[in-house]
Amino acid sequence: MYADRLAEGRIARYAARLYPHASPGDLHVLSALFTWFFLIDDECDRASVPEPERVRALVGGALSLLRGEPGSPDDALPGPLGSMLADAWREPQRRMPARWRTRFVATVEHHLNGVVVEARNKAGGHRPAVQEYVELRRATSAAYVAHALVDFAGNGDLVNESFYYHPAVRAFSRTGNDLLSWFNDLLSLERDAATAGGHNLVLAIATERGVSLEEAAEVARARWQRTMRHFPVLRAAVPPHGAAGRRYLDGVEYAIRGTMDWSYESARYQ
Repeated sequence: MYADRLAEGRIARYAARLYPHASPGDLHVLSALFTWFFLIDDECDRASVPEPERVRALVGGALSLLRGEPGSPDDALPGPLGSMLADAWREPQRRMPARWRTRFVATVEHHLNGVVVEARNKAGGHRPAVQEYVELRRATSAAYVAHALVDFAGNGDLVNESFYYHPAVRAFSRTGNDLLSWFNDLLSLERDAATAGGHNLVLAIATERGVSLEEAAEVARARWQRTMRHFPVLRAAVPPHGAAGRRYLDGVEYAIRGTMDWSYESARYQ
């Protein structure tokens, strides 16, 4: 049953949409990593009442495995989650330089720490205000993880590490994250209204402004449209960066459009 659900989610197709130039072998690795992230997301959400300490333990185990800390995958993560992540991580760990691995693990840590915060919020009944939610959503979306994987999909050809931390690049990446996250919030509003404990841009707007979901959705759509119109301006502000830098920026854009297209064909959002 669960295998059928994963197949209907078309996760491999999602990876192909985000990394259209990746080799078949690399797409296999990327699909395995994506599947693991969806599984850990489902595992953290499986209880009707969130269990922050259990989520924190899962997060700690995943980070321990990615950092190569002593112990087997089963010591870090229970059941197939540990062995699956270890298998998917083996090729990037072997092939990618230490500076990329450090940056990638940092994005995973940022994402999983956001998952812990969301679980704690839900368990305590805390509904975030709009700006608080926007910041948290930038973590829980895992978009920065997807951005970091652009380099692996490009066969490890990296620009100078300072490129990724340039203010213009960070603004472009952050806005790309917002665009795919808010689109997902609009698409999954009906489900999130019942299960997300206020963790959706539309729900946060409705709570903060005291308006209906319909009015809040219009505000969210207008915010998305304004941000998308400004997005090309942000890319134009990035200084000269060569082929590898252009590939990274293209990857941020693929992540937006790929997420939108995949969301309409995946059973996760139907």
